[in-house]
Amino acid sequence: MAHLVNIKVNINGDYYELKVKPNTLLLDLLRNEVGLTGTKRGCDTGECGACTVLIDGLAVNSCLVLAAEVNGKNVTTIEGLAKNGNLHPLQESFMEEGASQCGFCTPGMILSAKALLDKNPNPTEEEIKIAISGNLCRCTGYKKIIKAINSAAHKMYC
Repeated sequence: MAHLVNIKVNINGDYYELKVKPNTLLLDLLRNEVGLTGTKRGCDTGECGACTVLIDGLAVNSCLVLAAEVNGKNVTTIEGLAKNGNLHPLQESFMEEGASQCGFCTPGMILSAKALLDKNPNPTEEEIKIAISGNLCRCTGYKKIIKAINSAAHKMYC
């Protein structure tokens, strides 16, 4: 029988005590063990950003992180942004600006944007572009995404 690793992790404000195989990816833990399927499996190489989540506020590709590495940490997925039935301002702005089309990249884009806005509440367009540079979108051309992030910044901090 394979050796299992015990982890304790806060995911979206809920504490979990889990046993995982040492080679289990955070992406697989979130989707298969916890049932949070908003985090998308894309390239499996850290190139597309579809699997972006926040670990202690830092945007990371969950396909490159072992589940055991989040022991004692806070993980935020797209499901953790809405509070009490109210969308996060980034989620609202993405809807209002038409910033998602197929929606596959949207969770990762929003979480990368949240990491940026938490550090820099008034980013320039160039800073927004840099923050989402690890997230690929095949549908929108990024203009509406950048506009949505800028709009959310104004909602959140102005």
